[in-house]
Amino acid sequence: MNKSWFILLGCMLSFSVSYCQSVTDIINAVHLDSLSLTVNEFSGEVPTVVNGNTVTILNRRLNNNNLAAEYLFEKLDKLGGLTVGNQFVDNDENRRNVIATQLGTTHPDKIYMISAHYDAVANYCADDNASGVAALLEVARVLSGECLENTIVYALWDEEEVGLIGSSYYAEQAKTNGDDILGVYNLDMIGYDGDNDQSFDIDVKRNNEGSQGMSDDIVAILGAYPFKLNANIVIPGTEYSDHSSFWNRGYPAVLIGEAWSENDQNPEYHSSDDRFELFNLQYFHELTKLSAGYMATKGVLTGVDNTVTQTNNSLKAIQESATYQWYNCTTGTAIAEATFQTYMPTENGTYNVEITSGSCTEFSDCYSFGTLGLPTFLQSELKLYPIPVQSNLTVERSVGESADFTIYDVSGKRVFKISSEKENTELQLNDLAKGVYFLSVESSEKRGVYKFIKE
Repeated sequence: MNKSWFILLGCMLSFSVSYCQSVTDIINAVHLDSLSLTVNEFSGEVPTVVNGNTVTILNRRLNNNNLAAEYLFEKLDKLGGLTVGNQFVDNDENRRNVIATQLGTTHPDKIYMISAHYDAVANYCADDNASGVAALLEVARVLSGECLENTIVYALWDEEEVGLIGSSYYAEQAKTNGDDILGVYNLDMIGYDGDNDQSFDIDVKRNNEGSQGMSDDIVAILGAYPFKLNANIVIPGTEYSDHSSFWNRGYPAVLIGEAWSENDQNPEYHSSDDRFELFNLQYFHELTKLSAGYMATKGVLTGVDNTVTQTNNSLKAIQESATYQWYNCTTGTAIAEATFQTYMPTENGTYNVEITSGSCTEFSDCYSFGTLGLPTFLQSELKLYPIPVQSNLTVERSVGESADFTIYDVSGKRVFKISSEKENTELQLNDLAKGVYFLSVESSEKRGVYKFIKE
């Protein structure tokens, strides 16, 4: 970052808003441990892995930052839900922006951007700007698994320190292409808070309604959620960071950074003494959470609910009226015929579900299922017939012993239960509606879950 003096205006515009609970979930999903690890890796404090090799990213100076760019590309590419690419400035492979796009499901042409420059002028340079890079990657991590109405572009700029070259190249291309960029949220130096007052700057362009509207929205989000931050609205804002590349081409943009307006900037920036040990971690965490909340709000989270409830014998997706595919998280493979809202595992393990509603597809978190203490019946020990069934379902067992026979519908609701000691047990199902059901058979020694169709 290269910043000049500016004028602070003390007025802040705010208004009453309400947001859905899922934005709170996004904010709470921002992890300080993840942020801290990324900064330490990207500033060379600890080694990391790039292209399968253990490396140290000590320096990100001009013409020496290909390793840093590869690190960023891999980080974004591993997330899923994003299209990741390199934009080579003037077709020079040693000068590249790393761009990831999360396409909106409803308004893919409406674009909101979050950006940060990744180049540096010395070794380490943790605050300038590994801090902004780490925040962007964390926002991408928590949002990439969500469905959004609008498109989000995650942009990491090269050559900011030598004249905003990477962002200027992108902005000019966007203008030429007629891209509908509705806001650029640029992060530059967000780790240092020397006086611990949790103040930060929002740099706004004078006489630019879009830029000022972004600032108003950020302030509204600050008021809507319990952040421990104080915003300084700076008008006119500095032009010495990548947001101004978009100002100069008519796009709305703001800069989010530490409180230069209060002379509380990192005294070691642009030097090799700019290290992670100078960070105010609560401040860094809060600014990243604010960034996630803002991008989730502008991206507009869709109505897909990817949460799962768990009982002692089943997992159930909360989202109604969707299609489902359950997966074994350990192997990463789809489970054959596990395509209902409720899944009844036949063995202990870790499972998640892919949920598709309309054009939106999301994965749930992985859930550990460890309530099955009994081995499963062997195929030779238990048989069901006829399948499909119209009235009576016979369960044939090789050994006659007491067992519970419980039937659940696809929503996980119990609809039938009896106990029997017979080797051949007949289940009278005339009262059940047509559809798919699950039969749980459990004795003192073994258990099993079986799907069947009632015609």
